[in-house]
Amino acid sequence: MNETPREKVYSEAEIADRLEKELPKWHYENGWIRRKYKTHSWKSTLMVINTVGHLAEAAWHHPDITASYAWVEVRLMNHAAKGITDKDFELAKKIEEVVQWQPAREGGALEGTPPTDQRFAYIKYD
Repeated sequence: MNETPREKVYSEAEIADRLEKELPKWHYENGWIRRKYKTHSWKSTLMVINTVGHLAEAAWHHPDITASYAWVEVRLMNHAAKGITDKDFELAKKIEEVVQWQPAREGGALEGTPPTDQRFAYIKYD
């Protein structure tokens, strides 16, 4: 019988080191790596939830999400491995890249949401 090799589960010290180097806005707490995204409204909160949901489904690695009017908390932990694995770090990086994307900073044709018009406020970028 072929057994699937177990994924490496990182120690708390290894998790702290990787978060500091790779995902400084994320933290480790109660067995999860976590990140809270602040938004400007319920509409923005739902957009973040849907973005995270799309990325998670595409990756086939699903976070826990808690939300309120103007924030979303994403929690990642590999349930099958019973700890934090490379899957968690990789999905966290992709979520961070997409949710924190600011097209205006890239200098291309995409200007991003107008920064001075609160009617279009979206994410409270870090």
